[in-house]
Amino acid sequence: MKFAVAIRNMGAQSTMPTIKACALAAERLGYDALFVSDHLCIPPDQTEGSGGRYLDVLATLAFLAGTTARIRLGISVLVLPYRPAVYTAKLVATIQELSGERMILGVGSGWMGAEFEALGVDFKRRGAITTETLRVIRHLFAHEAEPYHGKLVSFPSFVFKPRPKCPPIWIGGNGPAAIARVMEFGDGWHPMLRAGELKPAVERVKRETAARGRTDLEIVVRSGFPLDDPVRARERLDGYKNAGASYVILDLGRYADADQFMREAESFMARVARP
Repeated sequence: MKFAVAIRNMGAQSTMPTIKACALAAERLGYDALFVSDHLCIPPDQTEGSGGRYLDVLATLAFLAGTTARIRLGISVLVLPYRPAVYTAKLVATIQELSGERMILGVGSGWMGAEFEALGVDFKRRGAITTETLRVIRHLFAHEAEPYHGKLVSFPSFVFKPRPKCPPIWIGGNGPAAIARVMEFGDGWHPMLRAGELKPAVERVKRETAARGRTDLEIVVRSGFPLDDPVRARERLDGYKNAGASYVILDLGRYADADQFMREAESFMARVARP
């Protein structure tokens, strides 16, 4: 099992010194990756915990790519309908190139209706846009200069460079459309399920992927842990492991500052992940 940690790119903790210190601490402590979360237009009634302050995830990962050397850089998750498909592919390719191919592309279709309205994106078409964007990303990373003709996006041939290796794509969501994307695009599945709900869902998804000749699907969970009670924390971790999870993103919630982040990230590694 591998371990990552979420870094707050929102709220008072999203200053340059704090996110840099947290990223370097995560790298020093041996985490496989760090993750940030995507919002662009927070409505006034949804600002609790962030004050409406969010750093763009792709710009943040570009910054962290230059700050760190080894740790992988992920998004949990990028809301694909928020950005044009070709532009998104270019940003992803740039970060993947400049980071030395350390990016993990977690993706989802989004849920906050007011945010879609602010961006001028049809909320009802978010699933179709998500699937089309994934097809565009796969197409561009697979071909240097070939046209694309889809239901929602079409373009003539153009040179797509830099064209590094496509980052692993982890599909967020639990519904039938999300599972269909796992089958078509996913290197990993990132559901939001408790351990008790996760096991039968993982078994079902793994049966479907195995029938397609794939046995290497990463099963990703994101969770907080009661770090003041290592026994309970390890029980929770064992529950996820027994349910089939292969990758855990530690969510430390609203830590106050970099010092608290470092203490808790170190405690998880020393007392829970590797006791």
